[in-house]
Amino acid sequence: MSSESRELLGIDPNELRFAFELKKQISCSLHLTNRTDQYIAFKVKTTSPKKYCVRPNNGIVAPRSTFDVLVTMQAQREAPPDMQCRDKFLVQSAVVSQDISPKDINGDMFTKESGNVVDEVKLQVVYAPPSKPTSVNEGSDQESLGSWSYQETTRELAEPETIPSDPLALILKLMKEEKNFAVQENNKLREELVSGLYLILIILPSFVVKIFTRCFYIA
Repeated sequence: MSSESRELLGIDPNELRFAFELKKQISCSLHLTNRTDQYIAFKVKTTSPKKYCVRPNNGIVAPRSTFDVLVTMQAQREAPPDMQCRDKFLVQSAVVSQDISPKDINGDMFTKESGNVVDEVKLQVVYAPPSKPTSVNEGSDQESLGSWSYQETTRELAEPETIPSDPLALILKLMKEEKNFAVQENNKLREELVSGLYLILIILPSFVVKIFTRCFYIA
């Protein structure tokens, strides 16, 4: 295989961003994507190997699959001037055969002299301010809102209706329900009749006037 250089792995994000805090370990992830139909070996290097821990620092990404790498910055005792970091990472990748395992990976695989198809991507380290913690008051408001919503929900729920085991009680219950239903239907019918009579009383006089007027003109 002739040596050449092309993009083998998609790397996301394109920079390593750490929410910097003093005396605290901070981690971020690299998402490697193999969009080819070949097996891709990778190796991660940094300009400050004592400052960072990379797990795993090498591996094999199968065709059309992804691989996550965790990068952890050791706790720092002091912040750099202006929060500017000069550390860099290098992700090397190379096309390998299917029978290669992670323990077989070595630095010679990623050189053009090896005859492999290789690629290198440089990543800058960026320090970002830590995310703003949620205040006690904000947390209390959220908790209160959650409790309030739950109480509103539970108030809308009704207890299941019990069915009496005594046949006589069941008959009386059904008769009572039928009576209530009949009363509701009668009230509904009465309302409809009243509405109908009201409409008749409004429409009928105007209709009579129109008939009388028409007869007057004919005469």
